[in-house]
Amino acid sequence: MSSNALDQFLNENLEDLRSKGLYNEIDVVESANGPVIKIGGKELINLSSNNYLGLATDELLKEVAINAINEWGVGAGAVRTINGTLDIHTQLEKTLAKFKGTEAAIAYQSGFNCNMAAISAVMDKNDAILSDELNHASIIDGCRLSKAKIIRVNHSDMDDLRKKAKEAKESGLYNKIMVITDGVFSMDGDIANLPGIIEIAEEFDLITYVDDAHGSGVTGKGAGTVKHFGLADKVDFQIGTLSKAIGVVGGYVAGKKNLIDWLKVRSRPFLFSTAVTPADAVAATKAIEILMSSTELNDRLWENGNYLKNGLKQLGFNIGESETPITPCIIGEEKTTQLFSKRLYEEGVYAKSIVFPTVPQGTGRVRNMPTAAHTKEMLDQAISIYEKVGKEMGLI
Repeated sequence: MSSNALDQFLNENLEDLRSKGLYNEIDVVESANGPVIKIGGKELINLSSNNYLGLATDELLKEVAINAINEWGVGAGAVRTINGTLDIHTQLEKTLAKFKGTEAAIAYQSGFNCNMAAISAVMDKNDAILSDELNHASIIDGCRLSKAKIIRVNHSDMDDLRKKAKEAKESGLYNKIMVITDGVFSMDGDIANLPGIIEIAEEFDLITYVDDAHGSGVTGKGAGTVKHFGLADKVDFQIGTLSKAIGVVGGYVAGKKNLIDWLKVRSRPFLFSTAVTPADAVAATKAIEILMSSTELNDRLWENGNYLKNGLKQLGFNIGESETPITPCIIGEEKTTQLFSKRLYEEGVYAKSIVFPTVPQGTGRVRNMPTAAHTKEMLDQAISIYEKVGKEMGLI
């Protein structure tokens, strides 16, 4: 017999979310996650994927992944510290370090795992973390896990960061102080002010930590936000994912060799979770090699991003202050946002609504993620559908 207390908690809270338009219905995709997807038997232009460069469905990556399975099997078979470190894992890490311009790198099972692993391996209850208020949930959870004092900093506000860094340093309460930020903020598409952050970090001896999940493969001609600003030698932790622009799954931390050596002996997801699969390791390595050898996919991504952004802006939609291909279409009220997304779906565009608690209340949006794989014809069709639904709902 199930717990009455649990049933009451679940039923009441699920109903509350549904009544407020905050309950997220999960759509099941019946095709590969490319520029066009199939849901419920219907073909839709896909503007909700993080597959920025179209590599998730790349023929060469599929081929090397299949070959890796044939040679190495479907799983690594163990955690990295026992006998789950295959030489393809070390090859991936060498390639990542070269890609990021660092001495070394360590691979994890996901980008989320990186933040759970790296922050708590270095920071503890005697330390403080200065964290941008719009940082990703995995950063927030990683900070909590460390038990360090979390000091919330106003979004990309250098005056607030300097003030709080000075207070933390001069208080004498903390052994170490870290400043942590996303490289690209995924809900608005803006880029962190890394030069400003580094200047303050040097002034107050802060450990610097940049989670570039949405920047790697996108900014810096593909090499990421730290490279975009030419700051590879100034950032202590470069975090990235293999699950977005790289097109596979996994995550990594890049930095000095002594940092990576420490993470290998003290970060819990590395110690207690089985290594990424052979197919993932080999495909991710190949994807990074593609990015290092050519900017073609990156150039196409930005071209498509700017094209969609200009089209929506000209129609009168509020696309915020995005500096990247991420293009939010800010509607505001939650139920209106969800209805807008539903109507786009009915007309042939898949652009998922994003509402509280992922974004602040009253700033509901449909977030568009154009990729290198979209054609101009697809984007023109999407813009046309936006115009039709926007006018129908009185939004433009």
